[in-house]
Amino acid sequence: MKEGKMNPQGGQNQGEGDREAARRYNEDQQQFVQSGKVDEAARKAAGQDPDEARKAEQAGRDRAKEFDPEETRDYTKPDQG
Repeated sequence: MKEGKMNPQGGQNQGEGDREAARRYNEDQQQFVQSGKVDEAARKAAGQDPDEARKAEQAGRDRAKEFDPEETRDYTKPDQG
């Protein structure tokens, strides 16, 4: 198989530590900071109700604790495939 056939977007797959993606992310962050929207975003976040913020954080943590079938398999159940 010729190189590039497996990647529909073209270019090379860099895997973890993708330098191109890191460069784009850094550029986007710099652009956001230079746009002057940081203070506005900080004011919006500061105006959030502390109880609402705690509930949102807890909801995120609860989702992170969900069962991952790829991590632990129950071999007593038949395969879904």
